[in-house]
Amino acid sequence: MSNYHLHDPHGWTELGDGIRRQIVGHTPELMSVLVRFDQGAVGTPHAHDAHDQIAYVVSGSFECEVGGEKRVLRPGDAFIAPRNTLHGVRALEPDSTLLDQFSPRRNDYL
Repeated sequence: MSNYHLHDPHGWTELGDGIRRQIVGHTPELMSVLVRFDQGAVGTPHAHDAHDQIAYVVSGSFECEVGGEKRVLRPGDAFIAPRNTLHGVRALEPDSTLLDQFSPRRNDYL
């Protein structure tokens, strides 16, 4: 594992339905992942039983719902979804991007 993440325009994993991700870096206790959405793409509401998550808006905008509360988030905004908290997003603009951070690392992403 490298101590650096260098931008790789081809390093994205297609997840389908207009969503792709790229792992930025990880340790056993922390993981950062860029997630890019096409306009209208939906991150289906879900909850994590083993991970806390912070999602920071890098670009574009999102309609977000966390724990039953809806908000529109723009670059510089973030949401926090502690374990077992239902959360989901819908991209409102093309190439809307989140920087997702998980604790502990999402081994299912590796």
